[in-house]
Amino acid sequence: MTVGRIRTEGEVEYRFTHPDDFREHVRDRKGRNPVPKLVTEREAVATFVSDGDYIVYDFSSLTRGPQSLIREVIRQRRKELWIGAEFTLHESPLLVGAGCATRIDVGFLGYGNYIGQAVCDGRVKAYEWTNGGLALRILAGARGVPFLPTRDLLGSDNLKVSAAKTIADPFTGDPVCLVPALNPDVAFLHVHQADVLGNARIFGTNLFALEAALASFRVIVSAEEIVETDEFRKDPMRTTVPYFLVDAVVHAPFGAYPGAMPARYEIDLAHVDRLNAIRTEDQMGKYLEENIHSVADHEEFLDRRVGAKRMRELRRRATIIEGYR
Repeated sequence: MTVGRIRTEGEVEYRFTHPDDFREHVRDRKGRNPVPKLVTEREAVATFVSDGDYIVYDFSSLTRGPQSLIREVIRQRRKELWIGAEFTLHESPLLVGAGCATRIDVGFLGYGNYIGQAVCDGRVKAYEWTNGGLALRILAGARGVPFLPTRDLLGSDNLKVSAAKTIADPFTGDPVCLVPALNPDVAFLHVHQADVLGNARIFGTNLFALEAALASFRVIVSAEEIVETDEFRKDPMRTTVPYFLVDAVVHAPFGAYPGAMPARYEIDLAHVDRLNAIRTEDQMGKYLEENIHSVADHEEFLDRRVGAKRMRELRRRATIIEGYR
């Protein structure tokens, strides 16, 4: 069970899975047979996301964040979630305000008074690892090692609000910081293109999509476009995540909205301003009801709350296409 992988160091909790346990899961549960995995968002979340899960995503609110999947998690009212995000912005207050998330491992936590007040009130526990520290935890999980060393976090208060440890470097005698491996229950990855088998392409900026897929027990890919598998075979070097790491594929045009998808559409700043203005439980409740609970799925959200005219405008604004096609 998830709770069995939660460790405590003083007042700090952290997730840790023994590398051999994760290796056993990959051996026994991750098949190499190329089978169709295309499902709806509702099916993907219902099947692969449970209460108490640790969820990681490699990008966030402003660019290529898995926002349609996060809205579906809220719609299905998952509880006691732990979020791991290098950059977490408006999805964090939404998950906390909806009663879904109770813990956040964060490199950067920003935007709005709501999430700050939630942390101060103790409604959500925030553990700060820095962007580099979280990336290294995911990399350690992907590589199958229990930790990785870094000089990040040294000399900072992060050592008090994370489970990182300091030891003497056996080669120099200088202090070195160790961060524990992270193997999330579920990775959410929003990509430019995918096929029904789970092969995925990200064009342009990428943080740790492949590492998150390698490190996680389950992987859900949402894609702007579903393409034929032959397209991946013609140019395999452009594959970011191979099919055998992926458990479910969701076709989600505008899946990063209100954030941007490079070369596809720009960020909807007016909608983001609405999110940033949320300060009270009443404001949060009204936003959640209007944009998540009162619509059946992502497609209805786009149709009823965004609209074709607004989507055309956001597409026109995405003028930088070099390197993203």
